Amino acid sequence: MTDLTKIPVTVITGFLGAGKTTLIRHLMQNPQGKRLAILVNEFGTVGVDGDILKSCADENCPVENIVELANGCICCTVADDFIPTIEALMAMPQRPDHILIETSGLALPKPLLKAFDWPAIRSRITVDGVIALADAEAVAAGRFAPDPEAVEAQRAADASLDHETPLSEVFEDQILCADLILLSKADLAGEAGVATAKEVIAAEMTRPVPMLPMTDGVIDPRVILGLNAAAENDLAARPSHHDGADDHEHDDFDSVVIDLPDVTDPEALAAAIVRLATEQKVLRVKGYIAVAGKPMRMLVQAVGARVRMQYDRPWGADPRRSQLVVIAEHDDIDEAAIRRVLGV
Repeated sequence: MTDLTKIPVTVITGFLGAGKTTLIRHLMQNPQGKRLAILVNEFGTVGVDGDILKSCADENCPVENIVELANGCICCTVADDFIPTIEALMAMPQRPDHILIETSGLALPKPLLKAFDWPAIRSRITVDGVIALADAEAVAAGRFAPDPEAVEAQRAADASLDHETPLSEVFEDQILCADLILLSKADLAGEAGVATAKEVIAAEMTRPVPMLPMTDGVIDPRVILGLNAAAENDLAARPSHHDGADDHEHDDFDSVVIDLPDVTDPEALAAAIVRLATEQKVLRVKGYIAVAGKPMRMLVQAVGARVRMQYDRPWGADPRRSQLVVIAEHDDIDEAAIRRVLGV
């Protein structure tokens, strides 16, 4: 790679819990001879996704090539965070061959693409492609909107209302910006669910975009890397609900960080997280917990009522603490109620 060659960047977007981190881990393990760098943007101050990826670092993507931007959407903090971080990655002694950006599940990708037009980086970097992940099972069930039936009832009752829920706007902006859509958790959706998800997404699209099923983040990296889309030059073909606006608000969503004592019954905690989804309309829970009597830390990843818990590695020198990030729509989040359900 010569100094005049633009570094390709792949933007990986998708709704909360769609499997972005799992996909990036797969790409790290199968880099196709490329030296990777990764920029992770999370909603909330606890960097769970970045920590997961750093545990997979190797010579193709060393720890120093994995950068976290927490508690701030990069599409809203371009000048303060994104541009300096990209410049730092490009100035590394061994320059990366390809940069992966994992956006927050609440981020809109189009404002981020606009940042690649900044003079400081435009001549040195290009958007190789935008990859949108969609949970096939959830999309088939219409769960990308909190209550689709209620939205339709409002639409019928009053045509003057803005019927788009924040969740559907985020989902639609992500898929409309994509060069490739991956239907994750295809094993849970089944063939019928995947087919339904494709139909739902196709009905929203303004241009043909390939859609491929994926399970556990496993897909041929050659399908992801090397699209040569130059997406920063193709913004007009990627419509957004926020076109014409100077920015977008994340006030629709909020997060709280909950510290827990050592957990004696992980199954009871999983049941409490399910209650948060059903009773408190919590969208996402993620973090690490310390299980009493166990030297391994337990990773918690929940999307709605679907909870996954697994031991990932020993605590080692890290402080042994249980901490969960809980994300919900702003009007639904109730820290006191969340604490009661979790028993703290």
